[in-house]
Amino acid sequence: MNFLALDVWIAVAVSSLLLVSGLRRARPRTADPAPRLHDLSEAAFLTGGPGGVVDTALVSLLSDGRLAAGGPGIVQVRPGARAADPAERAVLQAYAQAPSGWLYQVRYAAMLDPAVQETGDGLAHRGLIAPPGWGRTWQRWGRIQATVCAVLLFLSVPMFLFQASVGSASAEPVFLGVYPALIVGIVVGAVCASRAKRRITPAGLQALRGIRAMYAAEAGPQVRTALYGLGGLQDPNLRSLLVPAARDTRLAAAQHRSRHAGSGAAGGPRRSGSDDGCGSSALDAVPVVWCASSDTGGSGSGSGYGSGCGSSGSSCSSGSSSSSCSGSSSGSSCSSSSGSSCSSSSSS
Repeated sequence: MNFLALDVWIAVAVSSLLLVSGLRRARPRTADPAPRLHDLSEAAFLTGGPGGVVDTALVSLLSDGRLAAGGPGIVQVRPGARAADPAERAVLQAYAQAPSGWLYQVRYAAMLDPAVQETGDGLAHRGLIAPPGWGRTWQRWGRIQATVCAVLLFLSVPMFLFQASVGSASAEPVFLGVYPALIVGIVVGAVCASRAKRRITPAGLQALRGIRAMYAAEAGPQVRTALYGLGGLQDPNLRSLLVPAARDTRLAAAQHRSRHAGSGAAGGPRRSGSDDGCGSSALDAVPVVWCASSDTGGSGSGSGYGSGCGSSGSSCSSGSSSSSCSGSSSGSSCSSSSGSSCSSSSSS
C-alpha cells in the first residue's frame, strides 16, 4: 500500500471514529432500566409528535359527541362539553379562540398549547426522545463524509482506467488500496447520518413497545390513534376529518405567522426569534412546536412520530412531524426558540 492509499485510510478512519464516538455521546440516555410511558398522550407524542397528541384528543372528543362536525373541515363544540385530560382541554380552548371552527386551525392552535408541548419535554428529560436539533451536527458530518468519499470513488475510476491504459504499474495497487477505504467511509457516513435523524431513543422504542403490548386487546379509535397515529385509525368518518386537517397544518402555521407578523408591523412589539423551520413561529408567547422525524416512519407506521406540525407525511415538509425546539426538560417545550431542528418528519 503506497502513501496515497495510506493517507486515505487514515483520513477515513479518523473521521469515522470521531463521527461514531460523537454521535454515541450525544444521544440521550436514560437511567431507568425499564422505561415506560405514563399514559396514551406520551405514546401519541412518540408516534406523532404534538400533532399525534392533539389527534388523539380530537378522536376522543369526536367519538363521544362532545365535538361534532359542522361541515367539511369544520367542527363545533357541543354545549356542556368538558375535557377529560390536558390535551382535550387544549383542543377546547383552541376552539374557543377560533370561532370559524376550521379543524386544521383548531388542531394547530392546540399543538402550541403548553400542556401538549410539555409532554415532549417530559419524554426528553427521561431520555425517551432526543431534544430538537440534537443530531444536526452529526447528521451533517455523516452526509459530508459519505458525499466526499462517493465523489472520490467516482473520480478514482476514470483515473485508474487512464493510468492502466498508459501502462502505469502503480495504478492497480493504488486503486485497490483506496477503493475499500472510500466504501467504508460512505457506509459509515450514511449510517451515522441516518441514526442522527432518529428522534426516538432505544429506551423510547422499548417504552412504546411496552404500552402497545399493554393495550393490545383494545381496538378503540382513541387507543389506536395514540399508539399508531392516524394510520391506525379505522373509522372512515374520523379519517375524512382528521387527515385533511393534518395535511393543512402548514397552512395554519403560515396563517399563524402572518397574523403575528401583521400585528408586529402595525406597531405592536415584535418579539425577536427564529422561525422553527416547519411552520411554527417564535413570535408569540408559545414559541415552537416539537417535530416528528421522517426516519421514525410517519403517521401510519407506528414506529415513530406521525407528525409534529407540518402536514401529513414528512416532518417539516409535508407530514407528520414538523418542527421542534425545546430543551430536554425546560418545563415548556420552548427553552430555546432558535434551536429548532426540522430535518424531516411525518403526518399527524
